[in-house]
Amino acid sequence: MAEATEAAFGDLALLLAEFDTTHGDHDTARAALVDFYLSTEHRDQRGTGCRIAGFAGDMAREPTAGEVRETYAAGVREFAAWMSADADDGLPMVAALVGAILLARATAGTELSEKILASTHTALTAPHGPRPGIPGTGAARRGPDAT
Repeated sequence: MAEATEAAFGDLALLLAEFDTTHGDHDTARAALVDFYLSTEHRDQRGTGCRIAGFAGDMAREPTAGEVRETYAAGVREFAAWMSADADDGLPMVAALVGAILLARATAGTELSEKILASTHTALTAPHGPRPGIPGTGAARRGPDAT
């Protein structure tokens, strides 16, 4: 399983490098990846689509420590670093992308699947002002647990 996970993240690194090369600058490449990732085409590539999403269930069943879990975590961190526009937004973006594709695949064939893809795309690409509690938006946290 560790070898398959390592190979999957190697394939992802090649794909991300291809996006950078094809699109010229990183911001454009990142936007193009979001467009592709949240497309019906990607949703329907169950066997060849994102292995981060594909392996997520397997990783959840792995022991909490070990090589395979560390390999997966390192790959997620690398993907988040590539997605990051600033120090705080890469990980929430990856979590939103992977969660959306998992839910869209689980609901494929229903109206909800399309709505998951479209609404997540809007959430990740629409210009937003500061949003309390959302890293990278410039907003201070509010409420009883704010620091």
